[in-house]
Amino acid sequence: MSTAGPTSPLASIGETAGVVWHALKDNGQVSLAKIVELSGKNRDLVMQAVGWLAREDKIEIAETKRGRFVSLKHGD
Repeated sequence: MSTAGPTSPLASIGETAGVVWHALKDNGQVSLAKIVELSGKNRDLVMQAVGWLAREDKIEIAETKRGRFVSLKHGD
């Protein structure tokens, strides 16, 4: 099993999680599509990063008629 080096997929997901976190901090609640746009990363990588942040209990995901919206949890 390989380790998480600087070019590993796991490192890319972690880096993208940081980009997503900053996008949410700067923009508040936004749609998943907007997160992809703001991050400049590919959709699959952004979705993995959102999953990472959700697992770390850093974000809230709201389901609406217009889609899913993501925001930072209060205090983050």
